Amino acid sequence: MKPTAILLLHCPDQQGIITEVTKFITDNKGNIVYLDQYVDKEDGMFFMRIEWDLENFLIPREKIEEYIQTLYAQKYEMTFNLYFNDERPRMAIFVSKMSHCLYDLLARWKAGEWNVDIPCIISNHEDLRYIAEQFDIPYYVWSIKKDHSNKEEVEKAEMALLKEKNITFIVLARYMQIISDEMIQSYPHHIINIHHSFLPAFIGAKPYHQAWERGVKIIGATSHYVTADLDAGPIIEQDVMRVSHKDTPESLVLKGKDLEKIVLSRAVTKHIMRKILTYNNKTIIFS
Repeated sequence: MKPTAILLLHCPDQQGIITEVTKFITDNKGNIVYLDQYVDKEDGMFFMRIEWDLENFLIPREKIEEYIQTLYAQKYEMTFNLYFNDERPRMAIFVSKMSHCLYDLLARWKAGEWNVDIPCIISNHEDLRYIAEQFDIPYYVWSIKKDHSNKEEVEKAEMALLKEKNITFIVLARYMQIISDEMIQSYPHHIINIHHSFLPAFIGAKPYHQAWERGVKIIGATSHYVTADLDAGPIIEQDVMRVSHKDTPESLVLKGKDLEKIVLSRAVTKHIMRKILTYNNKTIIFS
C-alpha cells in the first residue's frame, strides 16, 4: 500500500479553493488519487476530501500540516484535518451484555476488512469476556453501581486506559451506559454509537417496544457520533426494515439486531477510511 495523505476541510465557499489546493499538491509532485467536494448552498459552505500519493511528494509529511495552515487556513477561514493512510486508527470497543454488534465488528477486523487496531474491549459486565478471548483482545471490566456512585471513578480509570493504549476513537457496541461530558470532550466526534431506532424517533430506552406500541410499519437503526445531548449527535448511517401488525416486540428486537450490526459496521468503515466530515451537528459523507 503506497502511503497517501488525506485532507478533509471545510470553509466558506468562494472561488479558487479547489484550484489552490490541487496546485499545491501537483506543484510539489503529489499525484492526486481521490477528490470529492460539496457546496452547501443554504449555509454557503464548501467541503472537500482530497487524497494524494506521497511517494514523490517534495514536502516531508511532518511539515504538510504546517504548510496548509500557513498558506490556506487563514486565507480561506479553513478548518481542516490531515491524515495518512499508513497510520492505523486505534479503536476501543465498549460493550455491556449484548454480543451481536461485538461479534460483527471483530469478525470484520479479523477478516482484514479494516485497517485498524483494537487494543482493548471495555465493559461494565463480565458476560462477553469469552468473545474477547476468542479474538485474543484484552478485556477490561469496571462494574458501575446501580446508584452510579462510582461512575466518575470508573470513567477516570477508563480514560487512563484509553490514553495508555493510544486510542484514537471509540465504538459503543450496545454499551448501555451514558458517556460523561468529559469523555465526549476528549474524543469529539470520535465516539460512535449504535441506536436501535431510526432517529430522531423513539430515543432513549426500549425503542422497539415504543415502535410496537405505536404500530409502525418500518423499524430502523441509526449510528451517530456521541454528543452531550442524548441520541442527538451527528448521524453517520441509517437503515430500515419493513414490519407488520403480526410482529411482536420480541420479533422486532430480533429483526432490529440484524440492522444494528450492518448500520454500525458501515459507520465504522466510513470513519476508518476518513470519509466523514462533521459540521453543525450533521455529517458530510464522501463517496
